Amino acid sequence: MFVILFKSRLSDQAGEEYYATEDRMRERVREIAGSDLVDVKQYTAEDGERLAVVMWRDAETLEKWRSDPDHLVAQRLGRERWYSAYELTVAEVVRTSAHGTAPVAAEEQRTTTA
Repeated sequence: MFVILFKSRLSDQAGEEYYATEDRMRERVREIAGSDLVDVKQYTAEDGERLAVVMWRDAETLEKWRSDPDHLVAQRLGRERWYSAYELTVAEVVRTSAHGTAPVAAEEQRTTTA
C-alpha cells in the first residue's frame, strides 16, 4: 500500500477552471484505480494550505495514474497557473494498526446516517 501526500497553496489564478479540473481528476483517478484506490481525503488549513491524503493499494495502477495524459495536462496547468507552491510525497506503507472493529470512515458514515 502507498500513501500519497499532496500539500499545496493555490495561486490567485486558481478559479473556476481549476475547480472543474479538480473534479474531473477526482473522477479520473477513481476510473483508473478502481478498487486499488483505498481512500482520498482533502483538508484545508486556516492559512490556506491544502493537504490531500490518498491511500493506494497497487504500484501498477499508481503508475497508470502518474502517466495518464489527462493527469499530465492537469499537472502542467497546476505548475503554470494554479499552484503558488506544492509538495508531493509518495511513501510505501510498512505497517498499519487500528483500534475498533470498523474503519474510522465507515464508523463516521454509520453515525451520520443513523
